Parts: sequence; structure tokens; C-alpha cells
Amino acid sequence: MMVPRDEPMLETARLILRPTRADDFDGWAAMMANPEGTEFIGGVQSRPVAWRGFLSMAGAWSIQGFAMFSVIEKETGRWVGRVGPWVPDGWPGPEIGWAIMRDCWGRGYAVESAAAAIDWVFDHLGWTEVIHTIHPRNTASQAVARKLGAEVRGTTLLPEPVNPPEADVWHQTREEWRARRHIAEGMLL
Repeated sequence: MMVPRDEPMLETARLILRPTRADDFDGWAAMMANPEGTEFIGGVQSRPVAWRGFLSMAGAWSIQGFAMFSVIEKETGRWVGRVGPWVPDGWPGPEIGWAIMRDCWGRGYAVESAAAAIDWVFDHLGWTEVIHTIHPRNTASQAVARKLGAEVRGTTLLPEPVNPPEADVWHQTREEWRARRHIAEGMLL
């Protein structure tokens, strides 16, 4: 799954998606310090622990040639989350994941940026399917997955250090995505 690192930059109507940069860390750490925003992505993290996760994402860009993008709000230049491809060792499949700053929930940023990331992995990485691993109580992410056209295909336990490890696996193929892409685009806002 290695691809040349060519610093991709994706652009949507309101957002820029680009690889992780050092100056993204303050936003990352703030997101990981919010109890409500981190409930289903491992819980609150101190800055030193958040730093390790941040470097994991940057390292994935360097070693795999892809990872979750930093999501930047065009209007303000503010880092508002991380969205995109994520396939750590032991993962149940090629994932498009998302985590958006709590104060930015309800703006459609997760759907808008995830749709761009899905297009990118199918067009540039050659993926033939994507999954979204979502905790069974995470109704907000379930709504995002539905808007993206994914359907639950089963449950799994995610590998350590994910806590809580339970997840529903939402899935769709490249062909299903391309057939329904216009529906997701209509739901971006």
C-alpha cells in the first residue's frame, strides 16, 4: 500500500485537506483534550500522549504514503480535525475515519471531508473498498456513514490500544460509492 509521497492537497467548498504538519499539533491536542469529542476515539489524552498519536499519523504519511489528512477551514485557516485513510496493523480493512473538533460538529465537515478522502483513495490509491469502524453507541458517526452511503456489514473488536474496542464495520465498494456519490454530495451541508 505504499505510494509516493507527493504532498496531496484536496479542496472542497469549505475545507482543505492536506498531510499532517508540525503546526497542526495545538489543534490536535485541543481536540484530544475534549471529553465529549474523544468518547469514541480512545478518550481524553494528555498533550504527551496526544503527541505520540500525532506523530503516528505523520509517520504513516512518511512510511505508507497516506494517512488521515489535517482538515483546515478555508475561511479561517483553522485546523478543525483529521479525516481520511487509516490502516494500522491488525485493522479490519482500509478505513476512512474522521474526528472533528467538538465546536465544529453539526457543520457537515465530516461528510464533506470524508467524501473527498474517499474519492482520493479510490482514484489515487486504487482501493476497491472502504470501511468506517464506529462504536455501536456513536450515533453521530453512524449518521455520517449513512450520508456517505455505507452500510453496516458486521461487528469487530479493534486491536490495542483502541478503547473501547467494539465497533460496527460500515462498508462500501468503489462501485457502490461511485453509483451513490451524487447522494453524498447533496448531503454535504
